[in-house]
Amino acid sequence: MSVVIVDTGCANLASVGFAIERLGSSNLITRDVEVIRSAERVLLPGVGAAPSAMQNLREFGLIDCLQELTQPVLGICLGMQILFMRSEEGACGGLGLIKGNVTQLETAQFPSPHMGWNTLHDLADDPLLHGINDGDYSYFVHSYAVPVNQYTLAKTNYGTPFSAMVRKENIWGCQFHPERSGQIGAQILANFLQVRS
Repeated sequence: MSVVIVDTGCANLASVGFAIERLGSSNLITRDVEVIRSAERVLLPGVGAAPSAMQNLREFGLIDCLQELTQPVLGICLGMQILFMRSEEGACGGLGLIKGNVTQLETAQFPSPHMGWNTLHDLADDPLLHGINDGDYSYFVHSYAVPVNQYTLAKTNYGTPFSAMVRKENIWGCQFHPERSGQIGAQILANFLQVRS
């Protein structure tokens, strides 16, 4: 299977690659447009700030490529956020693949960023969630989030509910880090290697 991890210039590329390798699948970290277009599966990871990530994608000439993909795509953490139209973080435009905006996480009495283990709730019936149960834990690190909307597959609450997972057609997103979420994250990545768009 051809699994490509988009080189977004962010720091967690290798850890995502190792997580895929542990599932018995090879992968390639690249910013080559033709390699990305021809891949069977595309992972879009990211850590850091949305404006920097989008600037990197522009400099690498990847915006049009990512907007045109028809195979299964999974955005992880910041990679999920930039799938949307805009982010409040730096008033930054995203890839526009999913309608909606990213907002600063309203944490109420809790500290920001939201960092650590938290539970998934209100799970939709989706192949990416095969084997995942309401109340399972995943690992989060973020201070911006996507409000719950029609594309939400799973919610998490940290002061206020937000989208922990989303889907629109061939595009999925995880706000948490599946590569750092133990067996639950490994199951989600394994499911992604099996989904059809």
